[in-house]
Amino acid sequence: MSNSAIIMLVEDNRMDIELTLDAFKEARLSNRIEVANSGKRALDYLLGNGEFADRIKHPLPDLILLDLKMPGIDGFEVLKRIKDTPKIKRIPVVVLTSSKEQGDRALSYDIGANSYLVKPVAFSGFIDVVRQIEDYWLTLNVGAPMSESNSS
Repeated sequence: MSNSAIIMLVEDNRMDIELTLDAFKEARLSNRIEVANSGKRALDYLLGNGEFADRIKHPLPDLILLDLKMPGIDGFEVLKRIKDTPKIKRIPVVVLTSSKEQGDRALSYDIGANSYLVKPVAFSGFIDVVRQIEDYWLTLNVGAPMSESNSS
């Protein structure tokens, strides 16, 4: 599944986006990465709003990597909306953030995060994290079936 899996990266910091994409290249992972540079854009994509209505061009991701600290609609709100929406609530969400705050971790898990990872400082550490995400979430983990649009 891992080569065909689609990963959505929800991150507002351009440097962190580039770092993540570089780490995927360095780790030789060929997954399709959809980047949403704001919480609003992530929700529009996930809910199929506006330009994202065509699910052939914009298929739902198999995994979401979510930053918490974003202006406007932050990662907590994105996570809450994902987990409150039957059609997308089973997509695994890995919080990938620089926050080591216990309160952020607790709230993320309370809302429904599947995992919480703190971004490493060194690029080599980031490559290791990306490989572990791929190994576990896209290879070993057997995900839940997607919700039907009429189920809750």
